[in-house]
Amino acid sequence: MNLLIKNGRVIDPSQGIDAKLDILIEGGVIAKVDKKLTSSAEVLDATGLIVTPGFIDLHTHLREPGHEHKETIATGTRAAVAGGYTAVCAMANTMPPNDERAVTEMMIAEAARHGACRVYPIGAVSKGLAGEALAEIADLRAAGCVGVSDDGKPVYNAQLMRRALEYCSMLGIPVIAHEEDANLVEGGVMHEGYYSTLLGMGGMPAASEETMVARDVILARITGAHLHIAHLSTAGAADAVRTARAQGVKVTCEVTPHHIALGDDSVQSFSTYLKMNPPLRSKEHRDAIIDAIADGTIDAIATDHAPHHFDEKNVEFDLAPFGVIGLETAFAVCYDRLVREKMIDLARLIDLMSCGPARIFNLGGGTLATGAFGDVTLIDVETPFQVTNTFRSKASNSPFVGETLHGRVAATAVGGVVKYDLREVAALPGTKSRKRKR
Repeated sequence: MNLLIKNGRVIDPSQGIDAKLDILIEGGVIAKVDKKLTSSAEVLDATGLIVTPGFIDLHTHLREPGHEHKETIATGTRAAVAGGYTAVCAMANTMPPNDERAVTEMMIAEAARHGACRVYPIGAVSKGLAGEALAEIADLRAAGCVGVSDDGKPVYNAQLMRRALEYCSMLGIPVIAHEEDANLVEGGVMHEGYYSTLLGMGGMPAASEETMVARDVILARITGAHLHIAHLSTAGAADAVRTARAQGVKVTCEVTPHHIALGDDSVQSFSTYLKMNPPLRSKEHRDAIIDAIADGTIDAIATDHAPHHFDEKNVEFDLAPFGVIGLETAFAVCYDRLVREKMIDLARLIDLMSCGPARIFNLGGGTLATGAFGDVTLIDVETPFQVTNTFRSKASNSPFVGETLHGRVAATAVGGVVKYDLREVAALPGTKSRKRKR
């Protein structure tokens, strides 16, 4: 748990740091960040690399318990550290769902035994994710849940949503909302617009998200509670968040790498790896999302990592389940689409993937301040690499397979322990080997 990271360019937006510095981790926590540090600790040479606070994913489906053929806590967290994540928030739609203390405790225990990074469970809003009666939210919080969500299903009952917000306000945790009115979707499989008409597919209109966001913003206003909008994907939803926040409503939101990088025109390939919920939107909505990232409306980038078995996706588009994986490619996709295209700077991207998630969910990490978790991510932003279908996740349903990207994660340390080092997996093409010194 003692580690000295040397010679890297350290970027920590939480402290306004951007300089060539060393980082000393002792006893699993940050001991010092300064120039030319020395120590008897293991040395990790970060020459030519960017060094940041460890990434935190607010929206990961680890599938365990119940769907271990798709993913497990062990495989999902191994995928996480390969993508630079030192912590993930595990969503509640498992089997059985995380709607009671026993499931939460099981997830925490399994993460302690086999997890490669920190795992923060998200509890259910309602019993059985049925949207009819509140789960035992206080009990879930006491067991270790850092928020509640029926993700995958919207909470249609406005009174139930109001009560959940009120309870969570007392407990100091957010309600994470999957915003979708299925009555407007009516079996749609992609964004409603030009391309759904062209392809003859059922459409999922932007209004299905925007109407629910509008309702929940009102409920957050009257309760004073923290509402967090999951995987926001439309211009109207971004406008609603921006307006509500200006009025003092405690609302935060996240967007995904795939909604930033891809549009509904991509679905012309009929690849089921392009089927997700919310669906890929039109250029108008993508541009609005990027504007919201640039102006600070968006608080975090979250993967919505949703692994599926190959056979489940190897069917007709209409029949395939929604969801794509994203932990191992998230930073690179966002770096290429946002930083290299000069939409935002690198510090802003790091804030969206590390500092911001820690701040809005009140989690440890997200900073390299003295005494903070020794969770650190090292990135090579210079060397291009091609995404292959070999992932550390059990699943390979990524829409980015075959793409050449920049921003590959070189190493990830959790609590001062190196959990992933690309140089021990395979040397980067065209670069010198940067081995750890022991």
